Amino acid sequence: MTKILNLAKLDKKLKRLPTVAKEFIRAEMGKVADEVVDMMKRLVPVEDGALRDSIGWTWGKAPKGAGIVARVESKMGADLTITIYAGSVEAYYARWQEFGTQELPAQPFFYVSWRASRKNAVRQVRKASRQAAKKVAAS
Repeated sequence: MTKILNLAKLDKKLKRLPTVAKEFIRAEMGKVADEVVDMMKRLVPVEDGALRDSIGWTWGKAPKGAGIVARVESKMGADLTITIYAGSVEAYYARWQEFGTQELPAQPFFYVSWRASRKNAVRQVRKASRQAAKKVAAS
């Protein structure tokens, strides 16, 4: 019969992993969302600034009147759901700007930014997960 040494210590570290991982992942998701929003704000055509100022991100659901650009839901919990949005009650024309109309040619700014940033975003969140696991294992 074999005996596993330090099983209690390992169990304690494994129980701590979800909280440490959530902290690391949440911080990294915030950084990634800031990068995507900054890119969108650089690409959006600016007339009076209402559309540019309406671009943002939040934990959970987007504000009323906003068009959802990207929504990333975590399997670890509802508190890790992030929503990137553009448009508001004042900047209701975000969709028209992105996709164009019969008279207005399309000037894409948000799906372009999200598609350009998606792989890097996933990579950074995975890296944060690995760092969290290493931090728990080292302590």
